[in-house]
Amino acid sequence: MEKDLKNVPSFDEIVFENRNKEYGAYSIRKKYNRTVMWAMLVGIIILGSAIITPYVMASVNERRHQKEEKAVTAEMEQLDQPNQEIAPPPPPPPPAETQTVVKYVAPIIVDSVKVDDKSALATVDEVSESTTDEAVVEVVEEVKEEVQEVKEEEVFLVVEEMPSFGSGDANEFRAWVAQNMKYPEVAAENGIQGRVFVQFVIEPDGRLSNVRVIRGVDPALDKEAVRVIESSPRWNAGKQRGKPVRVSYTFPITFVLQ
Repeated sequence: MEKDLKNVPSFDEIVFENRNKEYGAYSIRKKYNRTVMWAMLVGIIILGSAIITPYVMASVNERRHQKEEKAVTAEMEQLDQPNQEIAPPPPPPPPAETQTVVKYVAPIIVDSVKVDDKSALATVDEVSESTTDEAVVEVVEEVKEEVQEVKEEEVFLVVEEMPSFGSGDANEFRAWVAQNMKYPEVAAENGIQGRVFVQFVIEPDGRLSNVRVIRGVDPALDKEAVRVIESSPRWNAGKQRGKPVRVSYTFPITFVLQ
């Protein structure tokens, strides 16, 4: 019975009996089942993609926002400072100018004529010859004028003991700048980044003064660099011959968008 069922011709065979089966409708009907299977498979793939794509895009956007967070990197470089010889001690101040004062002393006339009781009175000519006039004595007094020395504090580039921040670690000030820096919104929106060179003077008491930009990138970045340097805590002052002095310092700050 089963063999008889297997030998039963299909509907397509009955319809196209005694007809050309090489092409045309017969070929299409023979491939119908396979075509339907492929169509269903492609439809399932498209439907699944339409469902999964929003979730994938949401995940990608979230990661992209995380990468676009603004970050500031402050780099502290060892700049080549010009070789400056230690200045010798200043020469002693010149001696004070002296003024000569002539004090006038009235002459003293001494009568040196001796009268001899045994002799006669002397004549006028004899008296004139025997009378001597003492010369005028000039007394010279030296008056010293006090010259007030005005000494300006010199700004050094290189000293025996260079200034330092905090514990003295070179990276400590860099980390402090990066922590307190705020990336300007205008520069971030326009994608502006670069390196700003700031110069300042470390006073003998550790304060920072004369903060200025010697090479900038953008007004917003330059202003932020000056602001954060001016807000710095006090440094350990530099010393020359054991005495705190003023030292000029240059510090580069790199603004990077990540």
